[in-house]
Amino acid sequence: MSNITKNIHSDFETAKISFDDFREIILSDYRLAVESRFVSLLGRKEVLTGKAKFGIFGDGKEIAQIALSKVFQDGDWRSGYYRDQTFAFASGISNVYHFFSQLYANPDLKADISSGGRQMNCHFSTQLLDTGGNWLNQTQQKNSASDISTTGGQMSRVMGLGLASKLYRDSRSLDYLSYFSEKGNEVVFCTIGNASTSEGVFWETVNAAAVKQIPVVISIWDDGYGISVPNEIQTAKADISEALRGFQRNGDSNGVEIFKVRGWDYPALCEVYEQAARLAREQHIPSVVHVTEITQPQGHSTSGSHERYKSKNRLAWEGDFDCNRKMRSWMLESGIAQEEELLAIEQESKDFVREEQRRAWADYHKTIQKDLDEAIALLQAMHDEAVELPLRTLQSLAEPSLKEVYSNIRRAIRDLRRVKSPAKESLLNWFAEKQQVNYDRYNDKLFTDTAESPLKIEAIAALYTNESHLVDGREVLNACFDANFRRDERIVAFGEDVGKIGDVNQGFAGLQDKFGELRVFDTGIRESAIIGKGIGLALRGLRPIAEIQYLDYLIYAMPVLSDDLASLSYRTKGTQKAPVIIRTRGHRLEGVWHSGSPMTVLLGGLRGLHICVPRNMTQASGMYNTLLRADEPALVVECLNGYRLKEKMPMNVGDFTVPIGIAELIRPGRDITVVSYGATLRVVQEAAIELEKMGISLEIIDAQCLQPFDRTHICGASLEKTNRLMVVDEDMPGGASAFILQEIIEKQKGYFSLDGQPRTLSAKAHRPPYGSDGDYFTKPSADDVIELAYEVMHEYNDTEYPKLY
Repeated sequence: MSNITKNIHSDFETAKISFDDFREIILSDYRLAVESRFVSLLGRKEVLTGKAKFGIFGDGKEIAQIALSKVFQDGDWRSGYYRDQTFAFASGISNVYHFFSQLYANPDLKADISSGGRQMNCHFSTQLLDTGGNWLNQTQQKNSASDISTTGGQMSRVMGLGLASKLYRDSRSLDYLSYFSEKGNEVVFCTIGNASTSEGVFWETVNAAAVKQIPVVISIWDDGYGISVPNEIQTAKADISEALRGFQRNGDSNGVEIFKVRGWDYPALCEVYEQAARLAREQHIPSVVHVTEITQPQGHSTSGSHERYKSKNRLAWEGDFDCNRKMRSWMLESGIAQEEELLAIEQESKDFVREEQRRAWADYHKTIQKDLDEAIALLQAMHDEAVELPLRTLQSLAEPSLKEVYSNIRRAIRDLRRVKSPAKESLLNWFAEKQQVNYDRYNDKLFTDTAESPLKIEAIAALYTNESHLVDGREVLNACFDANFRRDERIVAFGEDVGKIGDVNQGFAGLQDKFGELRVFDTGIRESAIIGKGIGLALRGLRPIAEIQYLDYLIYAMPVLSDDLASLSYRTKGTQKAPVIIRTRGHRLEGVWHSGSPMTVLLGGLRGLHICVPRNMTQASGMYNTLLRADEPALVVECLNGYRLKEKMPMNVGDFTVPIGIAELIRPGRDITVVSYGATLRVVQEAAIELEKMGISLEIIDAQCLQPFDRTHICGASLEKTNRLMVVDEDMPGGASAFILQEIIEKQKGYFSLDGQPRTLSAKAHRPPYGSDGDYFTKPSADDVIELAYEVMHEYNDTEYPKLY
């Protein structure tokens, strides 16, 4: 189409079905719309009466979502947001019982099938893994990536989900992965609110989809506002399809098809979605469907009222153009239904929703009641006045919660601290058992922890012979990637400058020529889309290596990394996984913008990813070999100034593995345990040579991974010998060094081995200025390490080690 299609309105083609069949379809759709609306109304009441914490609903969008569901087929994907409840009901992704179970935060995955009580209502997900963490057949179900609340965050993964269909269609070597795709015929359906189109991630994704021509249909639900902010403030021309006009396909050019249709016009919506889905499925042409004149009858959420910011005229218009009301009028005017029929449907729908809500509440209450009854029985058996108050409190609860049950039990245990009795032992044993139950309810599955976990991959040493020759470190990496691409056809790599020139440091040099542009390719400068592409590809069974050119630039993709990828396993309770490897480089280059080491940010924001910090390219290669055989996401930060340092080429460069989370003793010593990683490790090694001449022996440990950190506790063991500890890195003060200290001093109980104050040496609290001098005065140098180590020894023996300054 050369122009935006406006105000489409068409009647159903009834020649292929009887009027009675046609009528039944319409009435069934109306019943679903009414049910979904009553779910929203009743859900809000449940929140306002205190039975649920917070509510967000999809009222006002029922008819458009029913039309969308008609073209959603087995094998297709949804990447949506928290207004899609009608679509979820219509497609079978969820139902009324599961919806209310999620609203009440039922921790049972059988009740809240999307998240096991870990996400607020209207955040949908489908199970992609069996109980063993193995992939289910995605072609035999309708698939939904787990929703996130981040505004517009659902856009990023669309690129990978759609690109997977393209790869499965164009690459015959992937035909054996038939449980992920039916030769690329799958469509990705993405939904987003009109206000969220102001986000950069929306424009990144639309641009990338237009360039790559991926099979995606993006629906924009336009209710005229972003909470209280109207379109006039949100969007150029107050109309997102007008603002997108430059993306419209013309002739054979790439771009997107843009449709515009009213959210209450049922026949037109059905026609538009049929056209958009056909373009995507058959020709891999992306579309944007701008659904206008949407209403939001209850406002944004249960935390506010839209009467505060909408005029009386607007509220009156929304009443008149409510999609359910408009569909009802259309059915009556066209003779599809009679008033009595519709009244009966409406009453039956309300009764059904109420029954399912009560069932969901009863099942949630059973979960609490079991623990409550057990707790009361155990306290009653104590016959001790110390438990009278918590016992009476539990017995008087009208609407109990697990929080109240266990808070009172813990109080009782504290009050019984001087009591010894069999009844108390029974209470303590019960509480210990419930600790694991509650861990499984609320804390497990930060990682999927399947049989293919990287922590379970067997360690295989690098092999060298007399014929092993010294090469640049980048050549070791290149050989590692080459071997893995030959071993596993699922592996793809992409990023800025990755394809043609093989990345800025040539780790992928020549691999595009060997393996083709489908497997090694360039992207534009769009970090969020690069990570999202990795997530989508990984969800569909491929093994992506997503490259972010420099560590500093990872910050541009943090919402996608933190809110989506890092939390994916946890928020789906292990029913989804996306084993993306993010490859980047950092540390030690001179200059403000390419020398950052924001490990603090990564450690804080990326729990749920393995964070690997190899000291050289051989160690990096071994980590890639491990991660590419495993099924959990990871970030690998290569040393930027190490690509041209000489290393021996392993004979088994594609097969040796470096275990994840295992620190390594680099240099035995007697006086001080020094823990470091990455580029600063070489600085510490340089300093150790001079310190040895001064009579100070450093025991150097390479952390290798920050998450997980030192699983075998060699740091604590070293500290038992030296009794002194230094941590050296180039993050900001109090960053990764503080994290490492907590791991060693607290978790490994290193505190009890200390003879003096543990010390940290990190970069200054600003980014490094440009030039070698700036680097010297900003980041830890060998001089800094030497003098701090000497100071530690001076505090121990000021006679043997007199003060330097």
